[in-house]
Amino acid sequence: MQKVTLQVPMNQQLKIDAEKAALEQGFSSLQELVRVILSKVAQNKIEVNLEEVVKLSPKAEKRYLKATKDFEEGKNIYSASSVKELMKQLNGN
Repeated sequence: MQKVTLQVPMNQQLKIDAEKAALEQGFSSLQELVRVILSKVAQNKIEVNLEEVVKLSPKAEKRYLKATKDFEEGKNIYSASSVKELMKQLNGN
């Protein structure tokens, strides 16, 4: 098998950050990560779907966890059987 070199221009900080993330995920190098991903894409074994990770502030995370707990316990949950009833709830009437 003939080997070729793929050159991907990028800024230095991106390379440093990506290499650090690759190592943290168990890859021996950034190059290994790129080879694995390209191999899987070429074999149609993975589909690339880019999603941005959203980090909540500590305050927002606490509020989210409380709302999740309330939902699971059936607390502070409201329902409406009509738009009129929903609007009354939203407007505090």
